[in-house]
Amino acid sequence: MVKSNASTVAQYLAELPDEQRAEIEAVRDVILANLPDGYVEVMDWGLITYSVPLEVSGPTYNKKPLLYVALSAQKRYYSVYLTTVMEEFEESFRTRWAETGKKLDMGKACVRFKRASDLALDIIGTQVASLSVPEFLDWHAQNRAKAAARAR
Repeated sequence: MVKSNASTVAQYLAELPDEQRAEIEAVRDVILANLPDGYVEVMDWGLITYSVPLEVSGPTYNKKPLLYVALSAQKRYYSVYLTTVMEEFEESFRTRWAETGKKLDMGKACVRFKRASDLALDIIGTQVASLSVPEFLDWHAQNRAKAAARAR
């Protein structure tokens, strides 16, 4: 994964070539338009992240804000990371995407794309808008508890 050392989103965008910046900004605009109140946009992990601040979530296992969505430019493609397309939300996400007729290139929670126009941006927007901060914190806690129970 290509990581940036930029400390702000503006710096990250400025360091991208024009074509890459345009693709990232198109997806960023959709994320920002649909992001529920309470999430913050910051640079973390070398990517643009949309997270729950530690003051709201409380301590996390890695002492970093709880990641909800992230966006990055890679060497040959781009990625949007949607943490809530795992577990019980994955099937619905895949079904809604398939209905658009667009090809889905997805890893565990990472949707890869070469152009913003390759994405079902309305589905991305709906997914971003799907959980308020309190709902996301509840969902995250439930999934951590399930993972802990499976590990026993």
